[in-house]
Amino acid sequence: METRKKRDILSIATVPLTMTLANSMLIPVLPAMQQALKISSLQASWIITAYATVAILFIPLAGYLSDRYGRKAVILPSLLLVCVAGAAAGIVAAIGSRNAYGLILGARLLQGLGSAGCFPVVLPLVGDLFKRDQDVSQGLGLIETANTFGKVVSPILGSALAIWSWYAPFFAIPAFGLISFLLVLVFVKTPHGSDDNSSKRVGLGAFVRSVLALIKAEGKWLYCIFAIGGIAMFVIFGSLFYLSETLEERGMKSIYKGLVLAIPLGGLCLVAYLSGKWIGKNKARMKWTSLIGFAIATAALLALGLMKRDGTWWIAALLALSSSGIGAALPSMDALLTGGIDKDQRGTVTSLYSSMRFIGVAAGPPASALLMDVSGGALFLVAAGTALLATLLNLFAIRPER
Repeated sequence: METRKKRDILSIATVPLTMTLANSMLIPVLPAMQQALKISSLQASWIITAYATVAILFIPLAGYLSDRYGRKAVILPSLLLVCVAGAAAGIVAAIGSRNAYGLILGARLLQGLGSAGCFPVVLPLVGDLFKRDQDVSQGLGLIETANTFGKVVSPILGSALAIWSWYAPFFAIPAFGLISFLLVLVFVKTPHGSDDNSSKRVGLGAFVRSVLALIKAEGKWLYCIFAIGGIAMFVIFGSLFYLSETLEERGMKSIYKGLVLAIPLGGLCLVAYLSGKWIGKNKARMKWTSLIGFAIATAALLALGLMKRDGTWWIAALLALSSSGIGAALPSMDALLTGGIDKDQRGTVTSLYSSMRFIGVAAGPPASALLMDVSGGALFLVAAGTALLATLLNLFAIRPER
């Protein structure tokens, strides 16, 4: 990989890192938010879900706009919106408005709108930068590593900031967002000719028809990769919500809670990085790496569903195994999708994939809150069932040789 492009990749990687911090950093603070805002566990989960829900709706539009007007033209204004909305949420919380919960939800919706134009555009931008499949795979592995590294440090950082105040994480989001904005603005150079594509020369209607035709022609494997991405995020965020609530009930607070939450996410980050380097440009290796990863995740979640969950470290260890399995799969899914789509439609199609991932992010916490009212076993059996579905989809529907 060229030295200059390594600088580009590192700058681009700050975008998913910032988007992850903007959401995951709040997970360990949710119990404190419940007390401060006098809301239920389910209402608190909507602070996470609101961010993801609006992103789901606008990600496809952001993908189209990035294909038509350029990646940076979409990413930069979106980063600024994330910063403004984060500051607004922090100010509302600090003032202690009577309708603080509703106003924070509104700010989170705006923040989700900004996130719709950030991480989903990153994947096609990496594909634009490189010509060799191996470089694309390594670049996407680094992007997933940045994304998962954000998940690792976010509970620690969120817990540390919460020592000062439960709303401090809201103010941290604009700080990280501005750093990412400056790095992308200064260091990321659009490849020559990457903006000269057919999506600039056709209208929205014609472009949508061409994308629908592509999905119809390639539908089977595309639908499966979309579903697998959604399942991965559903399992990760649902498990994190359960672990955060469980640690709070067992009296673990402050930065110690963040460190325990970081254990499964550390496995996710490390294995995603190693997986991105391992798969290279070998599409068969991508399929089997993902398949084995989800099989391991299924087994770990099933064990949590069937066995007693008395030991905190036992729960954290099995969740680390589950997350590591998912970490093995994510770079493979990114590379299969990015490598299988032409540049002209890459932004739109990868944005649909990102929408499905955000559906998983949005559904995970409230589903966990509802299932926890039944039992922890029910939660993990449902999670194991969804991971098994991803394993089967990978086995039967993804055929790299075709």
